[in-house]
Amino acid sequence: MATTCTSPLIVFLAAAVATVLVVSTVSPASALPAGLPDIKSPFHNPWSAFKNLSGCHFGDERQGLGKLKDYLWHFGYLSYPSSSSARFNDLFDADMEMAIKMYQRNFGLDVTGQLDAATVAQMMAPRCGVADVVNGTSTMGNSSAVRGRGLYSYFPGSPRWPRSKKTLKYAITATSQTSIDRATLSRVFASAFAQWSAATMLNFTETASASDADITIGFYAGDHGDGEAFDGPLGTLAHAFSPTNGRLHLDASEAWVAGGDVASASSSFAVDLESVAVHEIGHILGLGHSSETDSIMFPTLTSRTRKVNLASDDVSGIQSLYGNNPNFKGVMPPATSSREMDSAGAGALSRPWRGLVDGVAAVAIGFSLALL
Repeated sequence: MATTCTSPLIVFLAAAVATVLVVSTVSPASALPAGLPDIKSPFHNPWSAFKNLSGCHFGDERQGLGKLKDYLWHFGYLSYPSSSSARFNDLFDADMEMAIKMYQRNFGLDVTGQLDAATVAQMMAPRCGVADVVNGTSTMGNSSAVRGRGLYSYFPGSPRWPRSKKTLKYAITATSQTSIDRATLSRVFASAFAQWSAATMLNFTETASASDADITIGFYAGDHGDGEAFDGPLGTLAHAFSPTNGRLHLDASEAWVAGGDVASASSSFAVDLESVAVHEIGHILGLGHSSETDSIMFPTLTSRTRKVNLASDDVSGIQSLYGNNPNFKGVMPPATSSREMDSAGAGALSRPWRGLVDGVAAVAIGFSLALL
């Protein structure tokens, strides 16, 4: 018999409905305590249903847990059922509890092993499609700090481009599924590559020929033949492959913004192209994901957010692979505006306010959906 999961937010909901109506119509996001992120609606996010699982823990059985297990499998936290015909069930078992604990460690959350509100909110965030865990070993940097490094990480075996190759050529090869014009794409990717060349001795040059390129860049929708199908707006934004594969794929269904202020975009689902490009180029060069929320290589990025400047953690990681550029001017100070915060930067917020914001967001989403 299924066990009912009681969300820690339930007791808050009745009072919060009235509060949400006031906050959403009167109080701007800036009126919230300093550092809190904007509350953004995930109506089209393929993972938005995870909000219904808040409060679930070991031993519970709840419809939707199987889909969340599939999410954890996709990003490396769970192994697929051994039987080829088996599918993930809706039981919160010991393997799922261990997977969630690893996820929470990677993202700097309280390690409870439960689907608390902060963990569910993090799992709903749009993100890179590259796995955080490979063959049972986390590639995110919490473990690397033990070795005296920062929180950056590498792919297994630390692959990199050959030391003799100082210039990498890239080609933008698949553009038929995006409305962004070629000149704008060239400008955006040139700027994204420049972030990494500034910190290293690497140079990047665009070429018109895919056959002449080390790196190929394209926009694709759904299943596009590499085993990593895209999932529509938000969800997985893009993915890239480790050296020296050189492929960088972006989900063509995203509401990409390639110019202007993404925070002012008309679509609440707008995603800044350059921000995602800088992150994926990090993978192309050999960096894995980082647990440092300010870093470019942190896995998630909210809609209507711009994040293009390397953080100290990114610079340390890339320079350990390719050496230092003596002309590098250093990193820009981290953004403090809520519109420029990464979604999971909220993991560093005080826990009482984190729960409050998640509670308000959950009520706002439910109320808005009821009006549709």
